[in-house]
Amino acid sequence: MSTERLAQVELQAGQDAGAKGRNRRRRPGSWSVGEVLRALVAIVVGLAFLFPLYIALVTSLDTKAHVFTFPPHLTPDWNFINYIRMWHMGRWLMYFGNTTFITLTTILIALITSILAAYALSFLHFRRRELVFVLLLVVLMVPGEALLIPNYVILHMMHLLNTRWAQILPYGGSVFGIFLLRQQFLAMPDSYREAARMDGASHLRFLWSVAIPLTLPTIFTIGLYIFIGSWNSFQWPLIVTVTHNVQPIEVEVSRLQMAHSVDWRRLTAAGFMATSPLVVLFLILQRHIIRGIGRNEGVNM
Repeated sequence: MSTERLAQVELQAGQDAGAKGRNRRRRPGSWSVGEVLRALVAIVVGLAFLFPLYIALVTSLDTKAHVFTFPPHLTPDWNFINYIRMWHMGRWLMYFGNTTFITLTTILIALITSILAAYALSFLHFRRRELVFVLLLVVLMVPGEALLIPNYVILHMMHLLNTRWAQILPYGGSVFGIFLLRQQFLAMPDSYREAARMDGASHLRFLWSVAIPLTLPTIFTIGLYIFIGSWNSFQWPLIVTVTHNVQPIEVEVSRLQMAHSVDWRRLTAAGFMATSPLVVLFLILQRHIIRGIGRNEGVNM
């Protein structure tokens, strides 16, 4: 058989195989073995992460007789008196208000600075731009504990100790957010910016009308990371605050733990109440978070 004839036979065989593959389309609703295995693994991992939260909920609703039983008591007794007594043990509305103000203000400032810095490092051309970005990455590698004393000294010189702003300003910039947004901005086609320049759009106009809408999933993801870190902040507020009027909820939960170390029902009720806003926010924004993480997969520096 000649070479040309052999090539024609192989081509025809490939076309026939492709046609057969298209004809063997999977029926709607049917799952492959790989999809079933991935779903099972996802369910097992999800249950493993949710189990401690469920145990905290059960303990917070248990009676005293079921807290230390073995085997563990895995069904709640729906004893809401633990939450009522815990609520009267502290000024929770004040702590929730402080935490909410600190968290939302930190998110707002950090997102504004991250967006502007990432845009400047992506679309503005100035000397040593890459060096600035490398220095930002170096800051990202520095442990947070190494910055406790310098930040404390700076806030002391600014007379901001024992205030809510002392808990906000050190986290008003997110290097992680700058990195993610810069990668997203650099991935945009140059034609977008050129078209906006031809229409007479300024940098701020292009940022507001084009860049931000295209990167909203990433912005949501960064905002959630900042929310989790700020809401769960404990060490820094404990260092820079003294009075209860400016302290967040995590400091109060720790104080209750030291004062009532044997009352696990009330302590878990306080911990579950302090954690529930994070769970609710994640459930609301989970689609945006997944989209934001998916967009950043495979992005190179």
